[in-house]
Amino acid sequence: MTDHQVRVMTWNIWWRFGPRWRERQPGILETIRRFTPDVVGLQEVWGTRDTTQAEELADALDMHAAFAAPSYPAADRSDVELGVALLSRWPIAQYDGIAMPSRHRAWDPVVLKAAVDHPAGRMPVLVACLEHATTYSDDRLAQATLLADLATDPSTDGPCPSLAIGDLNAAADSAVLRPLREVLIDAWTAGGGAADAITLPSSHPSAPLEAGPELVDQRIDHIFYRPGHEDQLVTVESAKIAGDPYDGVYPSDHRPVICDLRWRDR
Repeated sequence: MTDHQVRVMTWNIWWRFGPRWRERQPGILETIRRFTPDVVGLQEVWGTRDTTQAEELADALDMHAAFAAPSYPAADRSDVELGVALLSRWPIAQYDGIAMPSRHRAWDPVVLKAAVDHPAGRMPVLVACLEHATTYSDDRLAQATLLADLATDPSTDGPCPSLAIGDLNAAADSAVLRPLREVLIDAWTAGGGAADAITLPSSHPSAPLEAGPELVDQRIDHIFYRPGHEDQLVTVESAKIAGDPYDGVYPSDHRPVICDLRWRDR
């Protein structure tokens, strides 16, 4: 039997928000380079008419990129999009932006649905950033339900696990994530990650404290997965959080999550 593996990262990279956004870009690049992920789900990614942040990172890292917009929160500039993106060590065979339920917004945010050509075969990947306003928890729950439905689509069954990753704007035990917990596996927990881990820390100089205790000082960035078929044994060998300052500058107000998955068929 052959073992296969993938190192997965998810990270909200804070668009062009906060002070000195240009100075944060080297830290984003070097953090990804340091941890050598195979697949990276990015949220709050900027895009212009000429390029996207994902494309620039992929060029520097010798990876492949896909980008979809719009996403949360709404961009405050009409000339710069805000979206979600995927970086992959392997070619991205196909991707699309799927509109998510959004009764309280005047626009339709999207989840990025992609297929990566992993050496073992097609790997389905979903990258999302769910509604951040806890007032609109009906939308948050509906979006989590859609994500769970997409991640369990029988047409994506195959030789690789399915991944659903992103800034889900809900703590691991939140009712918002119940649809995902019921059908997918939380890689952080499966990999022995600390129960008190935080990905949106109040200690950050520009922490969005107005987001409230449901989001701040919680683990709201997640990697979920399910085996590609009933005889596939998937283990999570490690779970870690990164995102320390680079040259004295925090790359983002979020901390990235990194998990190593290994699988084999019975």
